[in-house]
Amino acid sequence: MTTQYLEQQRLTTPARETEAQSQSTPHVRGRIASFVVTVQLILLVAHWFVYQTWMSFRPDPDPPGATALQLSMFVLSLAFVGASLLAFRYSNALVRLLYRIAATWLGFFNFFFLAAATSWVLYFGFRMLGVAVNRQVIAESIFALAALMGLYGVINARWLRIHRITVKLPNLPATWHGRVAALVSDVHLGHVNGSPFMRRIVKKLTGLQPDIVFLAGDLYDGNKVNVEEVVSPLKKLFAKFGAYFVTGNHEEFASPTQYLDAIRGTGVGVLDNEKLVIDGLQIIGVTARFRSILERAEIDRNQSSILLSHSPRALSIAEDAGISLQLSGHTHRGQIFPFTWFTKRIFGEYTYGLKRFGELMVYTSSGAGTWGPPLRVGTQPEIVLIQFA
Repeated sequence: MTTQYLEQQRLTTPARETEAQSQSTPHVRGRIASFVVTVQLILLVAHWFVYQTWMSFRPDPDPPGATALQLSMFVLSLAFVGASLLAFRYSNALVRLLYRIAATWLGFFNFFFLAAATSWVLYFGFRMLGVAVNRQVIAESIFALAALMGLYGVINARWLRIHRITVKLPNLPATWHGRVAALVSDVHLGHVNGSPFMRRIVKKLTGLQPDIVFLAGDLYDGNKVNVEEVVSPLKKLFAKFGAYFVTGNHEEFASPTQYLDAIRGTGVGVLDNEKLVIDGLQIIGVTARFRSILERAEIDRNQSSILLSHSPRALSIAEDAGISLQLSGHTHRGQIFPFTWFTKRIFGEYTYGLKRFGELMVYTSSGAGTWGPPLRVGTQPEIVLIQFA
């Protein structure tokens, strides 16, 4: 990209090392340990519930002693937490395989848990209605449907869609009318999605030929990976006005320096609390703590502006600052049912899509990748093409 189009302003100098040290205190480590233990206990109880449901709906009684199925369910209940702990510390073929198996099982188990609960609801429902039913047929039918939902989720998560929208911004420079921006968020490069997935995205972007590319956070998953290798396909990404990245929460778990350095090494611009003016269009990239940052941004309200902020939160701050359009991700739109419902409860109408918040327009992407289970049910992975009208 030629420099004649670009003006740049740093809005703050983040104390990255201080933040990283504060996140490593014993108090924080204790909270993380408590969270891990709580999640593991929940998974143990949930697996016990599914096992007991399956056996209760079978004609044969639960045999005494430990069976192969019991041992399998116990091991699987420990798999995701154990694989995740390994994935944060190690990056090798065995750990990647274990993590992928555990994460995929967790996605399928989500539907097996729903199947177990549904089996009991239907059984007692039929009993209340005085309808005689075969308990085994109920369970086997619903669990088979759950397995099919899991299989669909795996396939659906790999089918990357192109979502096209048109946005009309006030005071848009005449040169930007008709131009196209690509938005990619939540790729989650790690033990499931690696450099081949990033290569697919770059290949699609190359074919789409957007004028500018925005990477709205969580490019990395946060696991132990070769940070340069997984983003290396970005070196082949070309857009007339460049590509720009802002961090997401997964890059901010600790000091994000290693991620930012790797991304800069590909030629992608990092907006680490910075403002650019590209051919008259203001582009601001911020981290999660951006109230005071936007106040210092000196945003020209007579010119259109785009804010890259990973999460669609604190929208009133962006509106008060005079931002025209905020581009976000983070929500995954819930990724898998029934978490689609929970995400909707948290983020409301800003969970997904193009919405308006007063004078501010907001687009929240469902993301390109997945976190945890490599499944999507009720949502679709996407690259968003935004044409400016």
